[in-house]
Amino acid sequence: MISVRLLSISAVVLLAIGSPMLVVSQAPTSANPEAGRVPVLFNTCLITDNVKRLVEFYEPVLQQKGKWSGNDYAEFATGAGVLAIFSARAQEKYIPGSAEAAKNRSVILEFKVANPDQEYRRLQGVVKTWVKPPTTQPWGTRSIYFRDPDGNLVDFYSPSR
Repeated sequence: MISVRLLSISAVVLLAIGSPMLVVSQAPTSANPEAGRVPVLFNTCLITDNVKRLVEFYEPVLQQKGKWSGNDYAEFATGAGVLAIFSARAQEKYIPGSAEAAKNRSVILEFKVANPDQEYRRLQGVVKTWVKPPTTQPWGTRSIYFRDPDGNLVDFYSPSR
């Protein structure tokens, strides 16, 4: 259920920002030739006025260096897909009027982690805006919620034990 929720939320992110990064699998399954043609969410892209600032925030949060491609784009491989960070100036150049930086109030970036309580302690010096400390949610996850420097809501969660 969590995976479906994550895919749904991530799909909303892609639709909201107009990212052209959907990958469609073309391999049909044996019983149903159409079954292999389901869109596969691969990339969630944050549009920002300050790529460097967001990359510098997500590097310690995700415990990896961002992979840069020029000055307007960086990405983080997350195992299930890619979190990309893209310049609002460049987005406006390529797809005018399609996105506004730091205006998201409807999408949650959800990352499955081993221990949200440990992550909460680890991120105390990195995260400036905490939304909710470690809490077991009614839907069965243990989560911490915080905002990145652009105000995007981030959830580090694990299934409740």
